Amino acid sequence: SKIAAAPNAMNAPPAATYVCIARHGETDWNVAGVLQGWLDVPLNDKGRRQAYQMLAGLAQVGFSKVYSSPLVRARETAEIITRSLRLGPPEIHDGLKERNFGAIQGIPKAELADLNPVLLQQILKRNPATDFEQGESMDDFADRVLHAVAEIARPNPGKRILVITHGWTMDVITRHIAGLPRSAILGMKRRNGESAWLDVRGKSIRPL
Repeated sequence: SKIAAAPNAMNAPPAATYVCIARHGETDWNVAGVLQGWLDVPLNDKGRRQAYQMLAGLAQVGFSKVYSSPLVRARETAEIITRSLRLGPPEIHDGLKERNFGAIQGIPKAELADLNPVLLQQILKRNPATDFEQGESMDDFADRVLHAVAEIARPNPGKRILVITHGWTMDVITRHIAGLPRSAILGMKRRNGESAWLDVRGKSIRPL
């Protein structure tokens, strides 16, 4: 009888990394409708409670590491979770930052209604193809985010990883795993503290 050849390790598919990606807790600027982008805004009290609520739902998962955007609202959310889980400090990855909204960062949407109502309508639709003066293009932003997810997964095969990031960042991932164009308008918005699970193998990012 023939003996089956051992599988070639070089040809074996990469092991999955299971990534739970979540939006940071609430800030006062979220409540006031101010575009945050790359500006640093801390969590408010409700945002801190949301971080603990998120922790309650994830405490038994067995995460190996927590990664975070460097922006303080994401980092503070991640630090609450890592302290409670007795993990090391969150690892910071610049690729997880919110989209850079350029010249309109820090401007309340109510004020933008007078300054540029057409732009405001595009923002309210969360239209990824919106052109932000001095900000990031749709493709540059999406490339950055997807590269970050793959880069975080690469050294963590077979592990469960928590990633704390931002709303428009999660929109990029939501479109990608749904097989939608980068320019698709989703008609939905991830809430503060909302999460989604990903199966990441090499450059493949799929829903879990």
